[in-house]
Amino acid sequence: MEDRPKISDAEWQVMRVLWRKSPLTVKEVIKILSKKTAWKPETIRTLINRLTKKKAIGFEKKGRRHYFFPLLREQECIKADAESFVARAGTAILKPILAAFIEKEQLSDEEIEELQRILDKKGGAE
Repeated sequence: MEDRPKISDAEWQVMRVLWRKSPLTVKEVIKILSKKTAWKPETIRTLINRLTKKKAIGFEKKGRRHYFFPLLREQECIKADAESFVARAGTAILKPILAAFIEKEQLSDEEIEELQRILDKKGGAE
């Protein structure tokens, strides 16, 4: 997804809220993020406006309220950011990062099976 807009760390938090539940009003987003951050409501409004301008989120107007929803899929954004990171850091970073993640994280049987399928597929592709 090459034309995906650049999303800042703060904007990612807004996107996560909308990926979990949408559509939401600005007040609903503020209420959720106020529990997780020390941001003022105006900061959250600014982030929502930026994401709207970047076409990362859209809205539907119902009466006087605007209901916001993501225009980008979460998995696409995660993949694009991971690819961007690897492009900047180089592929040598992959093995230690993956090893650290796998050792640290509690993975379900389904997640382990999925990782194994990816590795098996990758091994057969070479």
